[in-house]
Amino acid sequence: MQTVKKSGRYQRIYDQLAVLLLKSNNPLSDMATIAALLHNKLDHFFWTGFYLLQDGKLQVGPYQGSLACIDLKQNTGVCWAGINQGKTIIVPDVHAFPGHIACDSRSQSEIVVPLLDNSGKPWAVLDVDSSKPAAFDETDAHWLEKIVLLVRKSNLCIP
Repeated sequence: MQTVKKSGRYQRIYDQLAVLLLKSNNPLSDMATIAALLHNKLDHFFWTGFYLLQDGKLQVGPYQGSLACIDLKQNTGVCWAGINQGKTIIVPDVHAFPGHIACDSRSQSEIVVPLLDNSGKPWAVLDVDSSKPAAFDETDAHWLEKIVLLVRKSNLCIP
């Protein structure tokens, strides 16, 4: 998808989510809404969901797509890289990523965006997989980083 077209689609999704989440005070509801809307509006999204850091474990939260891994082995894979580095990770070829966790063998590329608490510490990640190689770029990163802030803003009591 062309950058301009992709940005326009993300802008419309962001605007819709901003209205939907305006009065929410429940981060799980926010995550479920975000996952559903992104998954159904962006053709290159194969699996769309959140993993939450709970007692040192990265555990699946709200998602759309095929069956997910419930717990992700600590310090392994793209989601843990996002948590450990506290930044967005774009992986054009998951098979070339050291320690990649294959919850679904059809996944070819991935983007992970951490959700940060008020002190800048990651407490969850948005994880998106595509069945197409190199499906994600800086446009996806920019907009997904903006979208996850809607969860942070709607919840003032994140641990």
